[in-house]
Amino acid sequence: MVDVFGLSCVGIGASWVAAGKGAIFAGFPTSTAEAVACTAGGTAVMIWAVARKDLLAEWRSRETVATLFTFTLLVMVVFGFAVEAATAELGAVAPGIMWVSLCFAGVLLLNRSFQNEGENESIAALMLAPTDRAAIYFGKALANLVLMSVVEIGAVPAFAVLFGRDLLAGLPLLLLVLMLGTAGFILVGTFLASLTANARASEVLLPVLLFPLAVPVLIAAVRGTATALAGGGLADASQWVSLLLIYDLLFATLAYMLFDFVMET
Repeated sequence: MVDVFGLSCVGIGASWVAAGKGAIFAGFPTSTAEAVACTAGGTAVMIWAVARKDLLAEWRSRETVATLFTFTLLVMVVFGFAVEAATAELGAVAPGIMWVSLCFAGVLLLNRSFQNEGENESIAALMLAPTDRAAIYFGKALANLVLMSVVEIGAVPAFAVLFGRDLLAGLPLLLLVLMLGTAGFILVGTFLASLTANARASEVLLPVLLFPLAVPVLIAAVRGTATALAGGGLADASQWVSLLLIYDLLFATLAYMLFDFVMET
């Protein structure tokens, strides 16, 4: 019922934009601002309906977050023992180790994005839901972003302890880079996960497609994280933050335009 309500709100707002009057209520909306707010609110409701479904499934099982956190921690420990370098050199490679560990865990998470629907052969049912196709994509991406953020809440402090890094010196910049970097990785990864959902070897195909496309966001995230760990501020990493922001907006727009076509195929 939530997605039906959201779709109705989008229809009401869109009817005002198209015809200058409400399709359901004669007295609402009465202005373009109300129509835009109604459309945006309906879209947000539909996105949340999809995300809520995935988050509730994870809450009931409580498997994904625990597995991803353990995996990330193990990768960091392995790298910690493998890299025997001086403190200065370790400071240079530590941001890369952190992001490689998070990306490996992210691939495992993204492989599960459409796994339940694929195992139950319910992707067609998901496409028949009374919601915008783009809302399915953004709902899946939102759920993945929330789960990945939960993993990072535990993994990033563990990284600081293992590698002796001070997170507080450049904490505002670090949080911004983590947010934009994770969002970019999840946005492109969720789209590619939908593309490979019906492939026989989707677990292998997804990282093959994902990592080349994620190179810009990984480079910017590593460089921005290095600046943050060195105590720098936003002005010191403005070019990398700008690159992350442009990347996120670009892939969100491309996914919005192409997701419907991808799911139809």
